[in-house]
Amino acid sequence: MPQKGILEVEPFDCWGIDFMGPFPNSYNKTYILVCVDYVTKWVEAQACSANDAYTVINFLKKNIFTRFGVPRVLISDGGTHFLNRYLERSLARYDVKHKVSTPYHPQTCGQVEVSNRQLKQILEKTVATSRKDWSKKLDDTLWAYRTAFKTHLRLSPYQLVYGKACHLPVELEHRAYWATRFLNFDEQEAGEERLLKLNELEELRLQAYENAAIYKEKTKRFHDRRIKRRDFEPGQQVLLYNSKFKFSAGKLRSKWSGPFEITKVSPYGAVELFDHRTATEFKVNGQRLKLYEGGTIPVHKEVLHFTDE
Repeated sequence: MPQKGILEVEPFDCWGIDFMGPFPNSYNKTYILVCVDYVTKWVEAQACSANDAYTVINFLKKNIFTRFGVPRVLISDGGTHFLNRYLERSLARYDVKHKVSTPYHPQTCGQVEVSNRQLKQILEKTVATSRKDWSKKLDDTLWAYRTAFKTHLRLSPYQLVYGKACHLPVELEHRAYWATRFLNFDEQEAGEERLLKLNELEELRLQAYENAAIYKEKTKRFHDRRIKRRDFEPGQQVLLYNSKFKFSAGKLRSKWSGPFEITKVSPYGAVELFDHRTATEFKVNGQRLKLYEGGTIPVHKEVLHFTDE
């Protein structure tokens, strides 16, 4: 299936959320709940002891809603900690639309998956040998991630949120230019420069949006030329790839199940299927489907009538 990118214009309107872990126990913490903004790539994370709906609701209220305002969209996977009546009730109260990715397709939550990988790489370089102190290193990890330069944005998440570069302790130690000049000690001139930076913030965000659009277009072009294009239409018969059998299907066991009938095709790759054997309807991603060209299997029935004599 062709790649479909998610491009948002307004910061903090669309967030992706996911759990990382379980990790080695660190001060009774075994999971990390990560939430990333799709425009600025700003990440909020919290070490937690359980991955349940109560943890998710408290995290959203404390770290997202009260700091960045109520978003329009929240994207997550289909885990039970995200698909439950408690979270749905809370999101409905704030009028937040909850979008759920299709099973066995983490690319739908690609932004938060990338953030998870980068946070994990930073933690691997900072934790002790015992790995028991990762919960204490999480704040420094977030600081490093937020102030790091993003290639596709040409800026750091910190610059997109606050409109200025983050001043790090290492700059003071090595007498950086901003730390040695006297502009910072002049209240009036520093205030005027700060107002100028705030006025430039909208221009920076627009430039970051254009850079992200160009980067995703290049990625899509590279992705699409390496795949075999498949177009599906309602009414077609398809086979479904069993992703859980990818590495251990077993001998003489097919990795494809079906056939199923397509009932609806969405513009972003999701396909709704109908199983005639169980009379159930479910949704999958089109990357796990292929056309079934075997036709209908003829079934011969014999009816025997028994009479009592």
